[in-house]
Order: sequence, then C-alpha cells, then structure tokens
Amino acid sequence: MNGTALDDGRPADAVSGHWVDRLAPRSWRPYLRLARIDRPIGWWLLLLPCWWSAALAAIAADQAFPDPWHCLLFLIGAVAMRGAGSTYNDIADRDLDAQVERTRLRPLPSGQVRPRHAALFLVIQALIGLAVLLQFNAEAVIIGLCSLLPVAIYPFMKRVMPMPQAVLGLAFAWGALMGWAAVFARLDPPALLLYAGALCWIIGYDTIYAVQDIEDDEIAGIRSSARLFGRHVRLAVGLCYALAAAFVMLAARGAGAGFVGYLGVAAFAGHLAWQVLSLRERDGRGALALFRSNRDAGLLLFVGLTADLVLRNLV
Repeated sequence: MNGTALDDGRPADAVSGHWVDRLAPRSWRPYLRLARIDRPIGWWLLLLPCWWSAALAAIAADQAFPDPWHCLLFLIGAVAMRGAGSTYNDIADRDLDAQVERTRLRPLPSGQVRPRHAALFLVIQALIGLAVLLQFNAEAVIIGLCSLLPVAIYPFMKRVMPMPQAVLGLAFAWGALMGWAAVFARLDPPALLLYAGALCWIIGYDTIYAVQDIEDDEIAGIRSSARLFGRHVRLAVGLCYALAAAFVMLAARGAGAGFVGYLGVAAFAGHLAWQVLSLRERDGRGALALFRSNRDAGLLLFVGLTADLVLRNLV
C-alpha cells in the first residue's frame, strides 16, 4: 500500500518533527492538522504563483522589487485560504478519505474533529482570508472572489471527471492573476500567460502527488489524472511541465524581463525536467518527495525574477 498511518494520529504523509506535534496543545492539534499546518508544502504551492505575479508586475511597472506589503499579504492569505480549502475539502471528502490508507487518519474520518466544529473552523479561516483580500484594490478583490467557484466545486470533481487536477489547478493558480491585479488594477496578457503556466505546473505536480494513491483510488473508485494516464504518467507530466515552462517564458517576455529573469525560468524548467526523469510509476514515497520539491522549483523562478529586478536597478 501507499503508506501506513502513524500511531499518534498523524497522517502518513505528515512532516515528522513538526512544531504542531511537539509544541501545540494537544486539543489544538486536530484543527491545525485539518488546516494542514503540519504540511506547509500546500501553502507554499498556493503562495508561489502570487509571488511570481508580484515580481512580474514589478518588472512591467519598472519597480525596484516586488511590493513587500503585497508579498506579506499573499503569505498570510495563502496560509489562511489553504487551511480553509483543506478544511472544506475534508468535510466533503470525509467518507472517501476513510477508504484511503494515506488519509484515513485525517481529523474528520478518524473522528478527532466533528463536522460542525470543522465547519466553524472553516468560517474563521475564510474570514481571515477575506480580511487579507480587502487590503487590495477593488479590481483585485473582485478577481480574488471569483476564485471561490473552482474552490467550491473541486472536492466533487474526483467523483465525476477523470482529471480533477485540472479544477484544482484553476484554483491554486489564481495567485498568478492576483499579483498583477494588485499593481495594475487589471489583467494583461503576461498575467494570463503566467496563469496558464501555473495551471499546467499544478496539473503536473498534482498528478505526481496522485501517484501515491493509485491503488486505493482504484478500490474506492476515486478518479485522478494518475489513474487516467496510467503507464504514460511520466509522458503526461512531462507535457504539462513543458507547457508550464513555455507559458512562463512567454509571460516573462511580455512583462519585459531581462537575462537574469530568463535564467530563473531556465532553472525552473530544469527542476521540472529533473522531476520527470525521476518519476517512477506507483512509487508513492518517491512521488511524495518529488511533489514536495516543487516548492524549490517555484522559489527558483521567484528568485530569478526578483534578482532581475534588483540587478537592473543597480546598473
């Protein structure tokens, strides 16, 4: 199988030694796990397209660096909304999660949190996210609110469509629009190209993530892109990643990035290529490691775009 549940109530894919398990009061731990605080990769992957977009907008606006206030808001918002989205997803999926080894010890299917308490916790996190969103201009607020549609329908897509990762991508890539809208109060081609690139990236890495659950998903009847692509999963992920790199390059070009920015795109593309070469069908442990490595891939791109900004203002 894909892994075993841990005897202290942690899911098998949780980060070992996290402060949630060492320092948080025991009564808080199920809620912190419900928000995935013990698995920070999720909010990193939600945050990075926001930061890419902020850096790209700064390049187009000829600023010295991405707006620090916007970047901080995106960080807080990513943690809050990733937690809210995970809570909502777990409420909707609690019966399915009970059938999958990797997820059956999550707080809801294991009975550590009651559904009505999870719903209240969801509202609190969503209100924090709304408070963050309202700090931006009106156009960015409207664009941000539109992201709620793919968020709302995603948990149910794994029941009705063969590639629910596409809907997840629509939601998780939304930050690629937000950084640009926060600066320009509109959406332009570079932001849309960046959104397309982030969407392809997310479909690729979430397909890798789904490799962990192929066996259990087949038994439970849960649909995923990993099941859809089957033995062609490496080719499919490679195609998604190639499209992601191409769209991001076009976005950087449209925003007026320089040589260092293109180096960041190249480093991002190189990391994605390494993931494809390292991916093995039905290797759940390896798939989880590759999935988590996308934080580094995304940071390479952000650092490249930001260094492009800094260097052009030093010369």
